[in-house]
Amino acid sequence: MVVESIIVIGFIGVVIFFYGLLGIKIVRPPERGVVERLGNFNRVIGPGLQWILPFFEKMRKVDLREQVADVPPQGVITKDNVVVTVDAVIYYEITEPKSILYNIANFSYAVTKLAQTNLRNIIGEMELDESLTSRERINSALRQTLDDATDKWGVKVTRVEIQRIDPPTDVVDAMHKQMKSERERRAVILEAEGFKRSEILKAEGEKQSKILTAEGESESIRRIAQANKEQQILLAEGEAKAIKDVYQAIHEGNPTNDLLAIKYLEALAKIADGKSNKVFLPLEATKVLGSLGAIGEIFKEIRTEPRTSSISSVEEEE
Repeated sequence: MVVESIIVIGFIGVVIFFYGLLGIKIVRPPERGVVERLGNFNRVIGPGLQWILPFFEKMRKVDLREQVADVPPQGVITKDNVVVTVDAVIYYEITEPKSILYNIANFSYAVTKLAQTNLRNIIGEMELDESLTSRERINSALRQTLDDATDKWGVKVTRVEIQRIDPPTDVVDAMHKQMKSERERRAVILEAEGFKRSEILKAEGEKQSKILTAEGESESIRRIAQANKEQQILLAEGEAKAIKDVYQAIHEGNPTNDLLAIKYLEALAKIADGKSNKVFLPLEATKVLGSLGAIGEIFKEIRTEPRTSSISSVEEEE
């Protein structure tokens, strides 16, 4: 009886041991375990070595790391009736493990359809050019909409990225032509502005050169005039000094009227030597003529004196 009891106890111990082993669960750090007991939610367990009641409790693991949902490409009509192909990527993380399991059946499918619907609404309110240049605004609006909708599912949408917005081929070709025309127009404008700037600089250079040349010539003329002025002043001063010296020498020499008359005649001879047909005599010509008469008398006396002396000498000899 003792042996049988030991065997039974050992068997029960082995069963309990393996039963305990079946209830041991390991939860990783980025995961949470949602435990259900007899089909009802019981608790949420954290990371580490955990134990649940085998056959009575069941644990479902939920990954809390950030995950990615791909939104497949779809056609969207813009405000100006252009069909563009849009696809996006959604980044999200689970904040409530219980809600993600019990409030939504297929979160990935639900968030994809929700993103497609909101993309149609957001881009449908924009024109083509605006939608192509407003990706950041589209990303922000879509993220806010998805975050509000998925809050009850225990999910937080961290960001949304538009991968591409592809217009139709003919629209792309037209945009390329428009861009090419715009670039050619800008090139022509830049070339014209460059030529205009070059001509302006050239004209300004020529103007500056003429101004500098005129200033140089003006300065040169001024210096020449100054030199001529100084030369004339020096000449005038020299002539004045010469006249003063002559006048002083004449007065110091005390000349007679006869000498002055002779000098006057010499001056009249020089005047008559000119090309002019008329000779104007000064007002004092009568005095000069009077002096000339006196000189004539002197010459007569000189001529008669030798004859009388010779006659007297002859008479004495006889």
